Amino acid sequence: MHRVRFRDPAGSVRQGTWSDDGIEFGDRVYDPADVDVLPPTDPSKIVCVGLNYADHAEEEGMDVPDRPLLFLKPPNTVSGHGDTVTLPAGKDTIEHEVELGIVVGEQCRNVDEADAMDVVAGFTCANDVSNRDDQYVEQNWVRGKAFDNSCPLGPVVADPADVPEDASVELRVNGEMRQSSSIAEFIFSVPEIVAEITQYITLEPGDVVLTGTPAGVGPLDDGDRVEVEVEGVGVLEHDVERLD
Repeated sequence: MHRVRFRDPAGSVRQGTWSDDGIEFGDRVYDPADVDVLPPTDPSKIVCVGLNYADHAEEEGMDVPDRPLLFLKPPNTVSGHGDTVTLPAGKDTIEHEVELGIVVGEQCRNVDEADAMDVVAGFTCANDVSNRDDQYVEQNWVRGKAFDNSCPLGPVVADPADVPEDASVELRVNGEMRQSSSIAEFIFSVPEIVAEITQYITLEPGDVVLTGTPAGVGPLDDGDRVEVEVEGVGVLEHDVERLD
C-alpha cells in the first residue's frame, strides 16, 4: 500500500492511497494532476545519516565512518512532490542527494536492532539538497543542510513489505541519470540506523530518517527538473529555482 497526503479541489487535506487508478479516498478516486500532493508526513524532525555508502565517502575524500554520522534537518526544510525547491542566493555549489527515507510510525527510544522494523511505518523518497558553499566551512551544517524547502519528500509512504531489501535508488536531472545505486550498498542497515539514533533521540510518529546518498552527487541550477526514484516507492519530482 502507498499512502499519500493531498489537498482536494475543495481545499481539504486528506489521506488516501495511491494506486494505478489514481488517488483513492473513501468512495472517490482523484486524478493526481487534479489535486495538490503534499509531503507524505509532517515530521517534528528529520535525522540524517551521512556517508552511508562507501562510494560516496570515496568521492568526498573521507574515511568510511565506524558508526552512523548523524545530523539534523528541521521541519522548515520539508517540501513535497511537484514543489519548487528555491536555492539560496549567492551560492555557487548546491547539490542533489538521492536517499531512502524512513518514516517513523510510533514514539520510540532505545530501540533494539531486532525490533527496529516494528517502529517503521514505511519508506519514502527524499532529496537531501545541500549547500556545499557553507557546509564545507561550518561544523554544524545549519546553512549547508537546513535552509528552507531543502528536503523534498514523497510522493507516498510505501509499506516496508513493498520495498525490496536491495531496492534501487536513482536520481535524474532533466532526464539525465546522475545517481544510481541500491540500498543493499548501505554501510549501516535500517535497523542499525534506527537503533543508533534512538540511543540519543526520541523519535516521534511522522519523523523521518534519511539513510545517506550514493556516489554521483552533483549541482542543481535554475530551471532544473529533478526525479528521485526508489524501487517500491515511486518517483518524487520537483523543480529548482535559483533566488539570485
